[in-house]
Amino acid sequence: MPSDALFLVLLGGPGAGKGTQAERLSKALGIPQVSTGDLFRENLKKETELGLLAKGYMERGELVPDEVTVGMVRERLARPDASRGVILDGFPRTIAQAEALEALLAELGHGLAVVPNIQVPEDVLLARLAGRWTCRRCGAMYHRLFSPPQQDGVCDKCGGELYQRPDDTPETQKHRIAVYLEQTAPLIDYYRDKGLLAEVDGQPGIDQIQAELLQIIGAL
Repeated sequence: MPSDALFLVLLGGPGAGKGTQAERLSKALGIPQVSTGDLFRENLKKETELGLLAKGYMERGELVPDEVTVGMVRERLARPDASRGVILDGFPRTIAQAEALEALLAELGHGLAVVPNIQVPEDVLLARLAGRWTCRRCGAMYHRLFSPPQQDGVCDKCGGELYQRPDDTPETQKHRIAVYLEQTAPLIDYYRDKGLLAEVDGQPGIDQIQAELLQIIGAL
């Protein structure tokens, strides 16, 4: 593998915009975005050995063990398109996974270049996550802050009733944020102690955040 391969982890709470920024970085840098959500869907769909293992745990309502998730990441990093590096989005989620990633990259003769952390206050995350409304009739989607309907509670397209799905309610999103703070936020200190963390303000516009990320990476 080339010595200039670029491996980075993108951190940030739910609603911070990690997925959007990772996708844009992938295009700008010419390296793939590796999302654990995508890996799970791919392995489940193809019914790979790891996918079937994960499915068994999921069907029993159990957490998928780290070794299964790490196995999926290991397989993904071995593909030719990852030879120049990857942007990891949604992995690692815990200190144990971070240590496993470090060992995996060491096997490949590499290490993480930088870990940008997209910082967004909790109240802003909640406003972003809990503001989505959906039309019961046509399925059109609105957001209370970013794309509100012309008339409150009424779809602009068909006049149908707007409602909040169970996974869009403030209570559900508060739980998502709480889980993140408990499980994943400790990674911030972990990577700060290793001198890899780069703080990024996640409140300006998408283009401004992207420019800051590219500046951080370009300065390596």
